[in-house]
Amino acid sequence: MHMLKFRTYQVIIHIAGWLLFMALPLLFINGGGRNEHILTLLGSPYYWLFCITYIALFYFNSYILTPVLFLKKKYVLYYTVILILLAGIFFLKPYDRLLRHTGGFGNFSMPRNSPMRENLTGRFVHPPPPPHGEKTYPDTNRSGGAYGRPMSPDDRSPYFMPGRHGPAFRTRFFDSISIFVFLMIVAISTAIKIMQEWQMTEQRAIRAEADKASAELSFLKAQINPHFLFNTLNNIYTLAVMKDDNAPDSILKLSNIMRYVTDDAMADFVTLQSEIDCINDYIELQRLRLGEKTKVDLDISGDIENKTIPPLILMTFVENVFKYGISKHHKSDIIIKLKGDYNGISFFCQNSIFPEKDEKRRVGIGLKNTQQRLAHVYPGKYVLDINTDNQLYTVKLMLQTS
Repeated sequence: MHMLKFRTYQVIIHIAGWLLFMALPLLFINGGGRNEHILTLLGSPYYWLFCITYIALFYFNSYILTPVLFLKKKYVLYYTVILILLAGIFFLKPYDRLLRHTGGFGNFSMPRNSPMRENLTGRFVHPPPPPHGEKTYPDTNRSGGAYGRPMSPDDRSPYFMPGRHGPAFRTRFFDSISIFVFLMIVAISTAIKIMQEWQMTEQRAIRAEADKASAELSFLKAQINPHFLFNTLNNIYTLAVMKDDNAPDSILKLSNIMRYVTDDAMADFVTLQSEIDCINDYIELQRLRLGEKTKVDLDISGDIENKTIPPLILMTFVENVFKYGISKHHKSDIIIKLKGDYNGISFFCQNSIFPEKDEKRRVGIGLKNTQQRLAHVYPGKYVLDINTDNQLYTVKLMLQTS
């Protein structure tokens, strides 16, 4: 649909541009704007020769010469063809032919005795005979005199050619207007095609970058899911070995987690509530194996409705807390806080650092992949601060979701 609208817009632009171009000869040649003269011009084959010549030149250069020769760096062949076309315009003289066969530039709008009209058209108005019977022509070098010296060949207009029936037009050797329009059409069509190719190259680069980012995200999620499930299954195994009565309920919670990880986590975004439900189930599984030495403080507050988040972004940090923040020999406190507001989400988690587990933390892939996913999904819209001050591993994450 977007492509169809874009092509429709292009067609409208082309039509409007060519209508404007076709109106220019009507404005210049028919300066008075009288309807009968406009109809005369529209009925002239030389008018259509002028228009069709340059329209065909525009599309021939835009869709054949520029993409096939110029953009493929075949410059010598490209400029050779352009010179051949220029020579054709030089001999065809479309503007000069149009001018000669429509009565001249401004012929309809200028006063009959106007010197400007005399200069441009070569049509001279003969005044009444002079007092002494000497035949003279108007002096075209004067601004308004009625009589002047006899006209010499040097005073004649470039278009003036006397004949048996009076002044007429003759073809000029060099039609500068046709050459100028030719150069403008070639320059504009080449520039437009180059801009279109540049835009297409940029779009292809953007699509390639997006596809690359999507592939990387899929790869990262494919790594996180087995990693997360492996750790959770280890926890269930521990409960089963201990013959804990809560094992059946734990399996149900694991089923919910697996459904989230295998189904919902395949989407680019999930509701924040889905991520919270997964976190709750995971924490409940962890509580079953925790002893009295570990205290878990979970606090979820604020506005969490109508918010979305990439799946397993927060879950990875929660998993990390329980994996490295629990010790069988030392007391530990685990703090997890999540708050939603109108601007986004604030997440905080903290656990004690135990030397025997800190070395293992550095080789984990979960945290590294989550950081890469954040960089892909929230470029410039997130703040992640991880520090180890006071023997505490602290994570602060702020996501701008609106």
